[in-house]
Amino acid sequence: MSRLLSAALAAVLLGGCATTASSGAPSRASSPSTPYPSTYAPIAAAPVLISGATVLIGDGQRLDGADVLLRDGRVAAVGRNLEVPADAQRVDGTGKWVTPGLIDVHSHLGVYPSPGARAHSDGNEMTAPVTAQVWAEHSVWPQDPGFGAALAGGITTLQILPGSANLVGGRGVTLKNVAATTVQAMKFPGAPYGLKMACGENPKRVYGEKGGPATRMGNVAGYRAALIDTAEYRDKHAGDSPGKRDLKLETLAGAMDGDILVHIHCYRADEMAQMLDLAHEFDFHITAFHHGVEAYKIADRLAAEGVCGALWADWWGFKMEAFDGIQENIAIVDRAPGGCAIVHSDSDEGIQRLNQEAAKVLASAQRAGLDIAPEHAIRWLTENAARSLGVLERTGTLAPGKMGDVVLWNGNPFSVYALAEQVWIDGAHVYDRFDPTRQPVTDFMLGQGAAATGGAR
Repeated sequence: MSRLLSAALAAVLLGGCATTASSGAPSRASSPSTPYPSTYAPIAAAPVLISGATVLIGDGQRLDGADVLLRDGRVAAVGRNLEVPADAQRVDGTGKWVTPGLIDVHSHLGVYPSPGARAHSDGNEMTAPVTAQVWAEHSVWPQDPGFGAALAGGITTLQILPGSANLVGGRGVTLKNVAATTVQAMKFPGAPYGLKMACGENPKRVYGEKGGPATRMGNVAGYRAALIDTAEYRDKHAGDSPGKRDLKLETLAGAMDGDILVHIHCYRADEMAQMLDLAHEFDFHITAFHHGVEAYKIADRLAAEGVCGALWADWWGFKMEAFDGIQENIAIVDRAPGGCAIVHSDSDEGIQRLNQEAAKVLASAQRAGLDIAPEHAIRWLTENAARSLGVLERTGTLAPGKMGDVVLWNGNPFSVYALAEQVWIDGAHVYDRFDPTRQPVTDFMLGQGAAATGGAR
C-alpha cells in the first residue's frame, strides 16, 4: 500500500476527506464497446473557496482579485465577492494565481514508468507495423511515481499513448491523475479513446529489416492497406449478423467513424500534408498531430481543417526529421485564424513543468515580436488540450458546472519560479506542497529523498 493510500485511509477513519480515487463499482456497465469501463469516482469533499487570486479561466479570460468556488466536485462560480457556503474551506489566494488543472495530451507514464526496467517497458508492441488491437491502458502501471511528480506540477488529466514504433500503435487512454490501485479507477469517465499513429522515421527504422515498411512510401502503403481492410470489415459488420470480431479492425473502424480520436506522431510538414490527404481518401478526421516540429509551415492548413498541433516548446535536431524545427513553432500554429496549439511533454520530466515549457514559447514569441498574454497562453495547457481529448464540455476551463480541476500557483504560472502549491481534482484536495499527507508517494519512492518533499521538480 502506498503512503498516500495509507494517509487516505487514516483520513477517512478520522472523518476527513479521502485523497485517492474510488475503485468501487463501474460508473457504466460493461459492453462489447466498453469492455473495460471506468470505475473512477470523485472523492467527496466540502465546498472550497479560493479568494482574492488572479484567475486564468482557461478560455482567454483573466480576472484579477477574484474568487473561485468549488462545490459538489464542480466549479460553482468564478467572480468577485462570491457568496460562500457556511461549511466552505477557505483558501487565501492573495498574490497567487489560479488556473484549471493542466492537461498533457501526450504522455507515456505508466507504460514506461520509473523505476525504468525492461520488465516495465510496455509502451511499444513492436510485433507488426499495425497493432491497432492493443490498448495502452492494459500496460499502465498505476504505481508509477511519475504520476505523483506530474501532480506536483499541476497535471490533473493526461492521455497515455502507446509508443511510435508502429504505423498504428494502438489505443490511448485518458486518465484523471489520481492515486489508485487499478487503471480503471483512473480512467476519465466518458472520455473517447485515442488512436496512436506514427509516420516518418520510426516505423521504417523498426520494420525495415522485419519485412517492412522500409521507406516512407512503404509507410503510406501500409496505412492504406489497413484502412482498405477496415472499410470492408465495417461494411460486413453493419448488418444484423456481424460475424467474428477483429480487434484490430474494430479499433480502426472506430477511428474512421469518429468515435476514436486520431492522434498522429509526425514531424515534417510534407508528411503531415500527406496524412491529411490520407484522411480525405478514407474519410476520417485527424484530431491532432503530435511533435510536429514543422507544423509552422502548414499552420493555415491545420487551422482550416480543424487539426490541433500538440507540440514541444523547443525540442529539435535529434534526428533528421526533427532538424527544421523553430522555437516559434507553437506561436505560429496558435496565430493562424482558428489555430489550435497545445504544449505537450512526451517526457516523464517535462510533464512536471509543462507550465514552464509554455513559458518558453511565450519568450520565443516575444523575441519574434509576438506578445501573447498569460490568459491566452494557458489555453495551450487547458482548453485546447481538453478539446483534442474530446472532454472540453467537462474540463479544461473554469466555467461553472465543469469538473473542479484547479491549481493554485504561488505566482504567475509562466514564471521560472512558479510552483503549484495546491491541486484539486473534482473539488477534492489531492495535493498540497506544504502538507506531506497530501503528496502522493508510491511504495517505489519510500526511503528516497524525494519522498519527504512530494517529488522533486
